[in-house]
Amino acid sequence: MNAIVDVEGIARSFGDTQALCGVDLSVPEGGVVALLGPNGAGKTTLVRILSTLLAPDAGSARVAGFDVVKQPTAVRRCIGLAGQYAAVDETLTGRENLEMVGRLSRLSKALAAERAAEVLERVSLSDAADRQLKTYSGGMRRRIDLGAGLVARPQVLLLDEPTTGLDPANRLDLWAYLRDLVNEGSTILLTTQYLEEADQLASDVVVIDHGTVIATGTPTELKQRLAGDVLDVTVDDADLERVVTLVADVGHERPTVDRGTRRVSLPVEGGAQSLVEVVRRLDEAGIKLVDITLRRPSLDDVFLALTGHTTVSGSSDERAADSLETSEVSP
Repeated sequence: MNAIVDVEGIARSFGDTQALCGVDLSVPEGGVVALLGPNGAGKTTLVRILSTLLAPDAGSARVAGFDVVKQPTAVRRCIGLAGQYAAVDETLTGRENLEMVGRLSRLSKALAAERAAEVLERVSLSDAADRQLKTYSGGMRRRIDLGAGLVARPQVLLLDEPTTGLDPANRLDLWAYLRDLVNEGSTILLTTQYLEEADQLASDVVVIDHGTVIATGTPTELKQRLAGDVLDVTVDDADLERVVTLVADVGHERPTVDRGTRRVSLPVEGGAQSLVEVVRRLDEAGIKLVDITLRRPSLDDVFLALTGHTTVSGSSDERAADSLETSEVSP
């Protein structure tokens, strides 16, 4: 399929911190591409460049055939943007905010009202539609901000961590709405830290870390990079390092440890035999098992294998870039 978003060699620095290091990206028309990475990896910087809010230091980017630097007005006419922070008018009602965005997007008054009502229903805010936004909770404001990016049904929708702050029910509702938009012809580029979100929505996933694309593919293709299964072992009050030492040679890669959940995850190829062997060793060592599960690899496992950390972590330099980029917006 033809690429409606085409990025070549995009680089961007904030002072001495390199946020993007020559990123290449292609988004096919009518598809959903998830940009997956931890805080500070460069995801928001790229979205701001594509939405003409930041100028790149090097490289080029085109949206719907328009250059984001040379033709910013044309780009803005064909995109919708929902950033990480709510951009709403507190003195207006939810309905008035969405209708205003619709009118600014050159919809007729009747169509703007129709689309606003549809979006309010989709983001579960119909009951609060005629209340001023200053009475909304943070999560409600987030949903209105998302709705503002959806009301004009743009050709390309840029969503920067769209479901952050939403409860599970509203997250599922939004996923369903995004699928409907794609079925109607929209193209979506979304950034996310939620592995499940990328797995559920995206036809392709681009993994970014330290400002560099480190892997691309469908969710299935990325998960197939890890051979075998994953054995998750949750223990009670045992020394986790001792557990790792006991089971490490059962798998084909070093186990990873989640201290918060007291879980050790071990990539294995032996399936049920590996599970039985781990249970035997822990039992002989007198270590109490809380839970043990044998499963297929997830995108979380893939990301951890590729980067050595999870999507909710990042280096101090990356976090510095994430902070700096909020203060540098091109006119």
